[in-house]
Amino acid sequence: MTSERPETPATEAADAPKPALTVLLCSPRGFCAGVVRAVDTVERALAVYGPPVYVRHEIVHNRYVVESLKAKGAIFVEELSEIPDTTAPVVFSAHGVPKSVPEEAEKRNFFAIDATCPLVSKVHREAELHLKRGREIVLIGHAGHPEVEGTMGQLPPGAITLIETVEDVATFTPRDPTKLAYVTQTTLSIDDCTGIIAALMQRFPEITAPHKEDICYATTNRQEAVKEIAPKVDALIVVGAPNSSNSKRLVEVAERNGCTRARLVQRAADIDWAVFDGVATLGITAGASAPEVIVEEIIDAFAARYAVTVETVSGVKESMFFPLPRQLREAAPEAEPAAE
Repeated sequence: MTSERPETPATEAADAPKPALTVLLCSPRGFCAGVVRAVDTVERALAVYGPPVYVRHEIVHNRYVVESLKAKGAIFVEELSEIPDTTAPVVFSAHGVPKSVPEEAEKRNFFAIDATCPLVSKVHREAELHLKRGREIVLIGHAGHPEVEGTMGQLPPGAITLIETVEDVATFTPRDPTKLAYVTQTTLSIDDCTGIIAALMQRFPEITAPHKEDICYATTNRQEAVKEIAPKVDALIVVGAPNSSNSKRLVEVAERNGCTRARLVQRAADIDWAVFDGVATLGITAGASAPEVIVEEIIDAFAARYAVTVETVSGVKESMFFPLPRQLREAAPEAEPAAE
């Protein structure tokens, strides 16, 4: 005995129009000049010398970028001790490294290429200058971040004290309050940093400030762009990695400026769709180490569910450019590949 089943027409869901969604796209967003330089450094080294090219730490904090470079022959390590004796290039990441790292590379006769962001190198030079002038140094930043470790590693132990919060300022006792200076991590929240600096200035009126603000132009510009659209959207996505300081700060800036549904997302596959249920207006930005291809991937993912209209909200136009490290500028394209 068979039972007849009525023919099933196309589902209502399939026929129903997609809900409208306006995407406000922050500009500027994504790669900054320091990240472009760092990624291009590895790409250029691979092109000139051939694989492998060793890279100490993630060249920038983005899994997509790292995996793309791995596929081309880059080998990522956390310490130089993981690298065998080799004549292949060894690249230091954009975040900067303690002085002990290039010293170790020199002892092992590595062909070292420093891809440290020039704006991070500026902070290193400031710290060294303060030490030469007899000042104790405060570094405003986040413990454990490679940039912080790199900056603290420029000077002898005890020369720099890390301050993470306003509360840390209250408990800090310098050797001589009249011989004190501060520098900052380049990827901090402007608002948080301003509060800490104000507390330092109040406790230590004679403290020496940086000649020019240490928080980098790209961090500032991306935070200002988020401040502009956060009050206008139902939710906001920051494209970036969970270990990316500047990307995490963008989420905090959005929340602080009226967008309670702000989320850090690495790839479209990571979107928690329940968070965005019912949104009519969505903000999207990207941290300084997140490539534009992922922004496009996420917009496409929303376009599969919504009738998307994209509007770019433009802020400051960026024109900063950093040349490649000297070794790569001087290298001839036909240079012999490095041998293992």
